[in-house]
Amino acid sequence: MNLRTVKTVLWSFIGIRKKSEYEEDLGKANPFHIIAVALVVVALFVAGLIAVVHWVVQN
Repeated sequence: MNLRTVKTVLWSFIGIRKKSEYEEDLGKANPFHIIAVALVVVALFVAGLIAVVHWVVQN
């Protein structure tokens, strides 16, 4: 797992990517690493949303 994998997952969340870079990532990325990083990013995103909701409700 490397920084390129994390960058690929983060770009996919935004949905903005050049086709040439996308095709390059498909050739170099390990699918298991992509899935693992995506699960971690989703978990952090959900935890962040929960924290914001708790903060807003308390105020």
